[in-house]
Amino acid sequence: MALGSLSWCLGAALALFCGSSWPQVHSSLAPENEVPLRPTTWFPEGKITSLTLPKGRTRRLYFTLKKKALGMSVTVSPCDLPIEWSLSARTLKDKPLKSLEWSSKKSTPEVWWQGPGSEEKIYSFTGSAVDTYKGPSKSHATIYILRLRSKQQNTRATVYLHEGPGPSGAFPLLPADHRVHTLGVGMTSVTLSWAPSASITSLPQSQKSYDYCVLANSQKNYPSVCAAREKIGKKNGQKEEKKERRRRVTAWPILKEWWWQQWDSYPEAQSAASSPTDEYSDLQCVCQGTESVCTVSELLPETQYYFDVFVIDRLNGTSMAYRGTFARTHEEARAAIVTLREGELRWVTFSDRGSNSEQFFTFRPRGIQQSGLLTLQSCSGGEKVKVTVSSKGQVLSSQAVGGDLAHIWLQGSPSYLIHLEREGTTPSRMSDAADPALGGLMASVKMQTSSAYHRRGVPSLPSTLQIKSFNRLRGCNSVTLAWMGTEERSLYCVYRRKLGEHGAEAGGASALTSPCLGPESRSDTERVLCKYFQELNPRRAVTTAVIGGLEPGMAYVFDVYLMRRWGIPIKYASKMLKTRKEC
Repeated sequence: MALGSLSWCLGAALALFCGSSWPQVHSSLAPENEVPLRPTTWFPEGKITSLTLPKGRTRRLYFTLKKKALGMSVTVSPCDLPIEWSLSARTLKDKPLKSLEWSSKKSTPEVWWQGPGSEEKIYSFTGSAVDTYKGPSKSHATIYILRLRSKQQNTRATVYLHEGPGPSGAFPLLPADHRVHTLGVGMTSVTLSWAPSASITSLPQSQKSYDYCVLANSQKNYPSVCAAREKIGKKNGQKEEKKERRRRVTAWPILKEWWWQQWDSYPEAQSAASSPTDEYSDLQCVCQGTESVCTVSELLPETQYYFDVFVIDRLNGTSMAYRGTFARTHEEARAAIVTLREGELRWVTFSDRGSNSEQFFTFRPRGIQQSGLLTLQSCSGGEKVKVTVSSKGQVLSSQAVGGDLAHIWLQGSPSYLIHLEREGTTPSRMSDAADPALGGLMASVKMQTSSAYHRRGVPSLPSTLQIKSFNRLRGCNSVTLAWMGTEERSLYCVYRRKLGEHGAEAGGASALTSPCLGPESRSDTERVLCKYFQELNPRRAVTTAVIGGLEPGMAYVFDVYLMRRWGIPIKYASKMLKTRKEC
């Protein structure tokens, strides 16, 4: 019984296999002029048709014209990639009868292909720009075939058919010169202009169905509004993918469900949906309206931007693109960097007192140790200057410098960038910045840089910069001065200046007490003496000097300078003394 049932099943399967092959044999006997076609798509007239073009596949659209149509125009607008499209016309000797179309189960193009005729290619185009074919109509027994193909990847395109010789009116008009011109380029803004569209200039002001949309990006020019939307859609898609990843990472089902609810109610997702009344709200136009001039602001300095201008027909939902342009914004204004020479004493001035001006300097120390000493002193009364020292983009030191002498030790780098920035000034002291003793020079900082070959730190300073006088030792022709020194062997120079009998009462000494008044600004006739001094014990580092050759009853101003090999000479506080009239 088992063998009988098995043979019966094999026989039934063989019968089914042979039966399924019969229709194939029958189909091979079909007529030779019956060409199998893809699903037929008719191209409607006066309607914008959107198509999806798969990579490597040809899409076909068929249409016929009315008897009274004198001409036609076909407009193809690719989205973001170049495509190939062509227009052909197949003309028959005799137009097929309508009764044949109704009696047959075949589509109309298949019926047209059964009769004898010829096919002629009328037009072809390859590119990503919007292109339009305009021409006369053929004989009444003609069917037109529009073929579209994308070689690179899947893309989209829109097509439009218009019957008649005149313009279709479905697309905005572009001027003869449809280039975007650059009027001006700044550091953070670019001004553009373009020839106006006749679609906007010919309409009355009450009708606002046309306007311009200007887009700016830092990647490329877009050939159409569709291409710009594709790019915006990709960015939004990437954001959504990041959000989706965050959702999946969430632990525990309860927390995950709550997290989904929070994301769904997030305000950003609600605002992303554009209103149905404004179809182009997602384009993020930097300029929008009917003006043919646009200034794009809030750009980054020293960056290349691409600008596209589209004229949009909001009534028909179409647009046309001007030929875009690009421009590079200017770089930020950078202050000049001044190179400091070895041991150079420099006065740094700020011309604009109403703003926080700044200056840059660079210094290269000599020697293998690559060490140096930066000495600064503010010369503008109570005003402070901020000094920042950096090397290779790394800040090494930053401090505010006032009237007291400041030392900054430089070590370990082949070059240093010195940035001086003036801090705020009180109005009461702004008039004191110009020192009369300096010939009205608006000096703000006194600075010197020098290489220190054998030193390992900043030099020592006196414990006090006050000059002391002894009343008992004050005579008619001489005075005795004393001041603190250091444990290093240094040179001290004493200067004097006569004020006269009434100079002290008149305040004449105030002009000579500037802390920045160095020996280089003094006359050689004012120098009284110079002496070397050194004391290893800082508490006992006191030196004295007897200044003679003075006139009785006269007022003098005495200054002591600590002259060093490195850095700015240190000026002690000025001392005003008056000799005795009678001795």
